Amino acid sequence: MREPRDGATKPSKTASSPAPSFPLILDIDDFKGDFSFDALFGNLVGELLPSFKLEDAELDGADALPNGHMRAPSDASKYSQVLVSPLFPEVEKLLSLFKDSCKELLELRKQIDGRLYNLKKDVSVQDSKHRKTLAELEKGVDGLFDSFARLDSRISSVGQTAAKIGDHLQSADAQRETASQTIELIKYLMEFNSSPGDLMELSPLFSDDSRVAEAASIAQKLRSFAEEDIGRHGIPVPSAMGNATASRGLEVAVANLQDYCNELENRLLSRFDAASQKRELTTMAECAKILSQFNRGTSAMQHYVATRPMFIDVEIMNADTKLVLGDQAAQASPSNVARGLSSLYKEITDTVRKEAATITAVFPSPSEVMSILVQRVLEQRITALLDKLLEKPSLVNLPSMEEGGLLLYLRMLAVAYEKTRELARDLQAVGCGDLDVEGLTESLFSSHKDEYPEYEQASLTQLYKMKMEELRAENQQQISDSSGSIGRAKGASVVSSQQQISVTVVTEFVRWNEEAISRCNLFASQPATLATHVKAVFTCLLDQVSQYIADGLERARDSLTEAANLRERFVLGTSVTRRVAAAAASAAEAAAAAGESSFRSFMIAVQRSGSSVAIIQQYFANSISRLLLPVDGAHAAACEEMAQAMSSAEAAAYKGLQQCIETVMAEVERLLSAEQKATDYRSPDDGMAPDHRATSACTRVVAYLSRVLESAFTALEGLNKQAFLTELGNRLHKVLLNHWQKYTFNPSGGLRLKRDITEYGEYLRSFNAPSVDEKFELLGIMANVFIVAPESLATLFEGTPSIRKDAQRFIQLRDDYKAAKLASKLSSLWS
Repeated sequence: MREPRDGATKPSKTASSPAPSFPLILDIDDFKGDFSFDALFGNLVGELLPSFKLEDAELDGADALPNGHMRAPSDASKYSQVLVSPLFPEVEKLLSLFKDSCKELLELRKQIDGRLYNLKKDVSVQDSKHRKTLAELEKGVDGLFDSFARLDSRISSVGQTAAKIGDHLQSADAQRETASQTIELIKYLMEFNSSPGDLMELSPLFSDDSRVAEAASIAQKLRSFAEEDIGRHGIPVPSAMGNATASRGLEVAVANLQDYCNELENRLLSRFDAASQKRELTTMAECAKILSQFNRGTSAMQHYVATRPMFIDVEIMNADTKLVLGDQAAQASPSNVARGLSSLYKEITDTVRKEAATITAVFPSPSEVMSILVQRVLEQRITALLDKLLEKPSLVNLPSMEEGGLLLYLRMLAVAYEKTRELARDLQAVGCGDLDVEGLTESLFSSHKDEYPEYEQASLTQLYKMKMEELRAENQQQISDSSGSIGRAKGASVVSSQQQISVTVVTEFVRWNEEAISRCNLFASQPATLATHVKAVFTCLLDQVSQYIADGLERARDSLTEAANLRERFVLGTSVTRRVAAAAASAAEAAAAAGESSFRSFMIAVQRSGSSVAIIQQYFANSISRLLLPVDGAHAAACEEMAQAMSSAEAAAYKGLQQCIETVMAEVERLLSAEQKATDYRSPDDGMAPDHRATSACTRVVAYLSRVLESAFTALEGLNKQAFLTELGNRLHKVLLNHWQKYTFNPSGGLRLKRDITEYGEYLRSFNAPSVDEKFELLGIMANVFIVAPESLATLFEGTPSIRKDAQRFIQLRDDYKAAKLASKLSSLWS
């Protein structure tokens, strides 16, 4: 608030004073800036309520009522005192003050509204003036843009006119220059067309060595023009040159220009050679640049490459051969050749790299020269070396293994091919222009690669034959070194053991094949070609392994057959002397030992055959299949061939296993016949306690089976083992049934028979053959026909009717069969 306009101060207002005696003046500035209503209110009531601020502060900490009044004391006396005296005695003065303030506020609002109205008016006027000024400026700018557009159009027009004038002037200058050059060329052409073969009357230009480049350029232009003119007239250049004396056209000029160009080219080549010998690269570059005008410089490029020492020096070529093959070429090994080729090819690469630096500095088109150089290196220097290194042997008369055989040729071929490809990559890195280095390298070996599969297969066959001859020689040596006192049967077992299948030999076959497959990978780049070569090489391995296993199994079968012949040789009749019988028994023991040895030998052969087949299958899965899978049908065809190749070995194994069963059963029959006694199952009634042990024959048979079949348990696996043991168990069951038909049984003998059956059954449970176990369980039940009383036999079959057929034969072996009249008693049961 402001003071009154007359400068008088406001009188102070007390609680008992009336309404203010002067008008309250509010200033507009009070409402500017950070306006606070609380501050305005405080200024208005500050004189009337001097304790306003103090009371306000006290109210902040006191317990105030919601309407602003202080809470009254709680006792009745204080409450009644409040009701008697008013809380705000200055309310009338404040009301008058507030009304005056409202009037002044309304007045201030009217003043503000007036000011706002005047400001709006002024703003409207200024805005109109501003819009008018902007409109005038826009018109001026539009006019300025039009002026600039006209000026730009004029400048463009003037520039085009100037460009046309410049083009005309340039064209005129070019025509003048062309006319001047044409006049010069015509003058020179007339000199060449003066008389045939006369080059003495030419301008000094054509004989000045310092202007040879200009002379060469002009001569080429004149020659092209003359030949073109003759061509337009339909006269061939050779005939025109031959008839130069008969015509006065440009034929003479063509002939003279040809002679001059040849003479100039030879002169430049001589200068180029002289500079090359002195290593004057600047002179060589000048000559090469001029010679590039003659046949694009081909003669200079070829001449430079042909004069390189590596192509004309015989000592260098002989040194190449000596470095690779050594002093004695016939005894060179692939490893020595590989080292020699690496050294030689490094030397060649270094030489080409040095020549590349010279070529880059001399020739205008170095890439073309490098192409010629690299091609000459491969076609001349490398080809000459390969011809001496790779002499293709004949497939009709194979080289002996003492000379390395076909394998040496194949290894040399692989080494040379691999190292030459590395050389090609190195030369490609040095630079060879547009030359197809890889294709050219492949062409060097095309004659060898065309017949490669046949040589690989022939080599594998040669290696196989060599190995078989080596094994036969070792066997013969072992046989001759063995003692001559060995009996025939033992000798047979020794021979069979010496000719056993060896997993080491099969591994060697696989190693040969792996080496051959690595060469297939090296020589064949296309998947189809690679698959074809791999399949052919793998088929060789299948044939070799199949033949080797089949032959080994057949040799093992031969020992089984010879053991069988020994057994049959010593089968005697019934009426022989005791001495002869003793000798025959001794020989039978020897035959049995031979049979047992042959059995073990065959089982070892079967085990090694299985291991060999597993090696082939693993090799196929790891190395062969991935090479065949990219070609449709190749993998399936290889699997089928593998199965067919092993079929012959499987057939030999099957026949041998049948012979093994026959051998075992023959020995079981011999042991039963020799060891079984009639009293074993019909012990006398001497009052002694019955023997519940297994018979001696049973003990010997079980011991024999345990001993001889140990090798079968080790050798056979899976379904093969199960089938073999099941067949053996069935045959043993049949042999025992036939054997027991020869004896009669009393009850104590029946108990002993049951003990034998239990022994057999317990051992046979190790076969894990349920059908065999069931048969021997039924045998144990059937043995009860010898133990039970005659009147209880009928009830025995009621529980197990399946044994009725065999039991009918067994009941007849009871010692009381006739005495107890069992035939009539059981007739109803059999019917």
